[in-house]
Amino acid sequence: MAAPCDLRFDCGRICLDLVATTGGAPAERLTGPEQLSAWLAGAGLVPYDAPLDGVDGRWVARFRALRELLRRVVHDELRGRATDADLALLNSAAAAGAPPALHAVRTADGALAAALPGPPDCAGLLAAVARDAVGLLTDTMARGQLRQCAGENCSVVYLDTSRGRRRRWCSSEVCGNRERVARHRRRTMRQRVEGSGAPVVPGGGAPVVPGGGAPAVPGPATAVKNISAGR
Repeated sequence: MAAPCDLRFDCGRICLDLVATTGGAPAERLTGPEQLSAWLAGAGLVPYDAPLDGVDGRWVARFRALRELLRRVVHDELRGRATDADLALLNSAAAAGAPPALHAVRTADGALAAALPGPPDCAGLLAAVARDAVGLLTDTMARGQLRQCAGENCSVVYLDTSRGRRRRWCSSEVCGNRERVARHRRRTMRQRVEGSGAPVVPGGGAPVVPGGGAPAVPGPATAVKNISAGR
């Protein structure tokens, strides 16, 4: 099973990867059972060849509901503290079912591979994600690595495990590249304005015109007068 290219698994925890399936562009990534099945496999909750025929619209709705709860809890904890009501919901989700137990099986070439003894249960998979969130939020070291992306209009939260804790973006190739492109455009515009001799407006705006008005543009009558005068 190949994961759709718009799914991502680079936030550092399964629960954060689920939250990252909404927001940005496209705004919704869990658009149906196929996308949810791909996410379950890509996140490592089930093997890629696991039987997922039971995944349907009800599964999608339940995972979206857990995602919204996780989004609130994680962002509230970043800003201060989550509500007791939301923590109670998270604890209930974590205890709602038993996560599927992976078995080690021998493949045809003699290697060991992970497999499920049967189709996974939706409640068990939801519980696995919720338990991952509980583990994250109660781990002092992991909580200290939580960061929100500095990219414009990006709300993705990730674990910053970089050296020196200097990671600024959820993805250097996405938000980081957008910031670099925007910075290059601002620098190019500033150089053009400076080369024209016009004052530079902080923030990359239009040149300032003395007296506060807009740049003077000759009207038709002025243009005719100038031409008649040989200017």
